[in-house]
Amino acid sequence: MTRMAEGRKEHSNPLHGLRALTSRELTKWFKNPIVFILTVSQPVIWLGLLGKGLNISGLFSVKSLPYLSLTPPATQQQFLQISAYFTSLQSHVMTSYFGVTDYFSYLACSLIIFLTLMATTYSSMSVVLDRRFGFIDKLLTTSVSKTTFVMGKIVSGALRALVQAIILLGIAFLFGITIGTNFRPYTLLGAVAIIFIFGMGMSSIFVAVSLRSTRMETQSAFINFVNIPLVFASNAFFPASLMPNWLQTIVNVNPTTYAIDAVRTFLINRGGLSKVTVDFAYVGTFALITIILSVVLAWRYLNK
Repeated sequence: MTRMAEGRKEHSNPLHGLRALTSRELTKWFKNPIVFILTVSQPVIWLGLLGKGLNISGLFSVKSLPYLSLTPPATQQQFLQISAYFTSLQSHVMTSYFGVTDYFSYLACSLIIFLTLMATTYSSMSVVLDRRFGFIDKLLTTSVSKTTFVMGKIVSGALRALVQAIILLGIAFLFGITIGTNFRPYTLLGAVAIIFIFGMGMSSIFVAVSLRSTRMETQSAFINFVNIPLVFASNAFFPASLMPNWLQTIVNVNPTTYAIDAVRTFLINRGGLSKVTVDFAYVGTFALITIILSVVLAWRYLNK
């Protein structure tokens, strides 16, 4: 009797149910390596083609000098002075506006968060499939609560995104990301933490929407509707300070901006680490609110 009671107690333990559901989602993911490879490959392609191809600093280099038409022709001394000016201008533009010496490093941090955003979308897809194949109905006849079910989706989505983001980060180092003066081995833990928290928040949003959706087409449309604005209405590709005032307002309330800021501060920036407190507070609050929203909607709309 004691063993049976202990078994029932373990079965009703929310942490036990959360671990089992999270393991189920991750196991399905590991058994489908094609999805994993394709999800990681897209940001890697962006990292190689866009990051290396879009050489903004090259616009302010000596390579543009042969196209200058000077009358009378510049002397060698004047040519050297102009060359030095362009070199100084390149350094000024990149460090003053982008905070780094090369655009590749600036973009690499953005793509790490972009991958996190993309990877969390699959947590919502699985909710629709579980409803369609009757898994949710069977699960809710057990002692597993609706909260545990939703948290299993959210945590597994965040962990899946975190694994892929770490892989992309390693590839960025191989491609030659320029680390900043803030970088220490332990700052990687800070970057990992903000990626996971942001993943929890985004996974919660997609799960919350999926609780009212029965069609994959609806989820796909919502994902495309949300992902593009979150990325382009942030500082992912361009400094917010150079954007129009109306767009800066959107950028400043976008959680993606704060997640990218934190990753850049930990990895490539040269400033202090004090501002990451604001980034963590903002992203953490965003994640907490979206998690609560998902749980409330689960109790409202998930029925046995």
